[in-house]
Parts: sequence; C-alpha cells; structure tokens
Amino acid sequence: MNRSTFLAAAGLALLAAPLGAQGLRDVRVGLADARQGLAATRLALAHGPPPAAFPQDPADALYRQGREALNRNDWTTAARRFQQIRQQHPRSRYAPDALYWEAWARYRTGRADQLRMALGGLETQRRQHPNAGTRRDADQLALRIRGELARQGDADAAEDVATDAQRAARCDGSRGGDDDERMAALNALLQMDAEQAMPLLRSVLARRDACSEALRSKAVFLVAQKAGADAETLLLNVARTDPSTEVRGQAVFWLSQTGTERSLDAIEQILRTVPDADIQEKAVFALSQHRSPRAAQLLRAYAERDGAPANVREKAIFWLGQRASAENAQYLRALFGRLRDEDLKEKVIFSLSQMSGFGNERWLMSVALDAGQPTEIRKKALFWAGQAGVPVAEVAGVYDRMRDADLREQIIFVLSQRMRETAAMDKIIDIARRDPDRRMREKALFWLSQSRDPRAGRVIREMIEQ
Repeated sequence: MNRSTFLAAAGLALLAAPLGAQGLRDVRVGLADARQGLAATRLALAHGPPPAAFPQDPADALYRQGREALNRNDWTTAARRFQQIRQQHPRSRYAPDALYWEAWARYRTGRADQLRMALGGLETQRRQHPNAGTRRDADQLALRIRGELARQGDADAAEDVATDAQRAARCDGSRGGDDDERMAALNALLQMDAEQAMPLLRSVLARRDACSEALRSKAVFLVAQKAGADAETLLLNVARTDPSTEVRGQAVFWLSQTGTERSLDAIEQILRTVPDADIQEKAVFALSQHRSPRAAQLLRAYAERDGAPANVREKAIFWLGQRASAENAQYLRALFGRLRDEDLKEKVIFSLSQMSGFGNERWLMSVALDAGQPTEIRKKALFWAGQAGVPVAEVAGVYDRMRDADLREQIIFVLSQRMRETAAMDKIIDIARRDPDRRMREKALFWLSQSRDPRAGRVIREMIEQ
C-alpha cells in the first residue's frame, strides 16, 4: 500500500484483531488517524525532504538551509534556497528533487504567481529529470496546484482539472487501478467544485469491475468528506451493493463518522439486511461511535440476536462495556444470565470488568462463587474481579473456602498480580509455607520466584534450607 493510500483503512483493519485493552487503544488511534486522513493525504511527502546525504556535494549547504526553512514553514526562504540549487549547481545530486521541493514551497504560499512558478518547475523536472525520486509525487502536486489555481479563478487550470478528473474516473487499463494520480485529480475537482465532482464520484462508485476496486475504495473516502444527505445516500448505496467487502466496509465506517440520525438509520438497516459478517462487524463498530442512547439500544439488541455471528455479538458486548453507564451495566449482567454460549459469557465478564463502578466488582465475585457456572467462567470472573480491584482480603478469604483445585490455583494467580500489596504477598507466603496441597505450595513458590520483593527471596531460601 503506497504513501497516499487513505488512512481510513487503519480503523477498519484494526477491527479484525481481537479486542482487549490494548486493542481498544489501537482502534481509537486508528480511528483518529482515519479522521485526519484527508489532511494527511492531501500533502504529498508531508514529512518533508529527507536529510542531507551528500556532504561533499557543492549544493549540500543550500539543501540543508532549504530543508530547515521548510521545517519552520518559511516557504519563501525554502523556495529561494532550492531555486539556487538548480540555478547554481545544475549537476548537483540534489538538483532533480530540489525542483520538487521548490515547487512544494511555492505551493504552500498559496499565491497565484508562486503557484504558476511551481507548475513551471515541475514541468522542468518532468522533462529534464524523469527518474527523480519525487517524480510521481510531482505529478500529484501539479494536480493540486491546478486545483488551487482553479479555486482562485484561473479558467485554464479549471479546465485542466475537469479534464483530468474525467480521465481519472475511467478505468481503461492504461494505468493501475490503485493509481494515486486519479485520486489526486478527483480530489482537486472536489476541492474546486464539489457539485461538479459528485457526479463523477457517483459514476466511479457505480462501477463493478475489479479494475476500479481500489479507486472506488478511495472515492468512498472523498464522498465522506462532503457532508449532506446526498453523500449519506451514496454511502448507504455503496454499503449495500458494492461487490467488494473492503469498499462496503469503508462506506459503513464513514457513515458512522457523520453522527446523524439518518446515518444511524442506515447502519440499522445494514445490520438488518446485509448478511455479510464482516460488514455487520463494521456496522457494530459504527454504532459504537454514535453516542446517542438509540445507538446503545441497537448495540444491546444486536448482542441478543440469535443467529447473528457469535464473534460479531462479542464485539457488540465489548463496545457496550466501553460505554460506561448504570443502564449498560445492568443490561450486561442480565444478558449474562440469558446466554448459553461460554465465549459470549466471557465477553460479558470482560466488558463489565472494564466498566468500573455500578456494582460490577461484587457481581464478578458472585459469578466466581456460583457453583452452577462452568469452571472456566468462574476462573475468568475471578481474574477480572481481581483486576477490577476487589479487596485482596476478600480474594484471600475465597481461597480458604474454595475446594476446587483449579479455582484455588486461579486465586493464587490473581493474588500474584497484586503482590505489591502487602496482603497479597502475605497470603501467597502463607500458602507456600502451610497449604496442605503440594500443588498449591508449588504454584505459590513459582509466583514468589517472580517477585523482587526481599520477603519472597527470604521465604524461598528458608524453604530450601529446611
């Protein structure tokens, strides 16, 4: 995937991974990146020119000065330094890319005269340095410059932008379907004249050939930047009908970012009518981004939907746990009692452990003590109760009453995660010294060996010397 591939894909790709605490952070980071994707993808090579690499080159000092000027947003000085490279040192190893960076600096000034000079420099690079490292980026920059000139009233530039966009909408096999120039052309037209761009984007999204799949995926992103009912309608149609799962998934994702009731209607309809599990998973994620009570209600309804993919129901339960409220806590506890699938029950336990307060810690301990629950469920409840902050004294008291060996072993593990607390260290030491079950003593000794607490070392040496 090349540099200008849209960052919207980041938020979607993360959904394929199992979600834990780190997974949630990753999803949020991916979502933030996706929301910033338009700004990021508008600027080719936005990180600036690479560091100077040819200290013996006669233009090295000018290159360094130009780079420093770009980094401090001093566009005029940067353009002058890169211009000096091509004028004074045309054979320099920096000269081919200096033309690009000079154009880039002039583009950033936004002034019409500088924009025209930038186009001239890029044309010089195209003719004289066709193998320059920035050549492909230069073509995209030229499209953006023409778009800016068009917005400033340049009729010739506007005509060029419209022509380029019309050409970009075709998939004639002469260039790859993932061609960044096409997107730069369509994007330039969108910025120049959104009303003229939308029919072209609609025609791109109406295609069904494999050649245009990458282009359709990116067109979804551009449509999503234009707020309004027309854009939502188009995204909804793509989410329902595009033959590509990736394209449909991106449409669902961007529907979730509009935050309107109409988009919520669309997401609900997708969950009812689109059977594809991947799309349903993305629709559930989309619901999680809506903060309205109705979105939470739809998530709860999906969590209970018999026949829905279990892994997608797990995601609905997970996201409910991230919306901390007494209502959601009460719902999840009630849902646990109605579920038969152990994986779903484990997800409820985890979700409630992430929702501090609302009596969830006490509920987790009640599940751990419920002899009617499967052992693995009780073990999970014990672990997450410990992570949620149930007092060590209470966990230690459960150990003394527990007869099931697997659960006693789990309690030792839970205590080991809190050995920085004196009460937890005391209990593990007591088990290591006095528990009648050799297996439990060995487990306690193992966890003591993982501690750097001086008391743990003394106990181990003491037992060795017996």
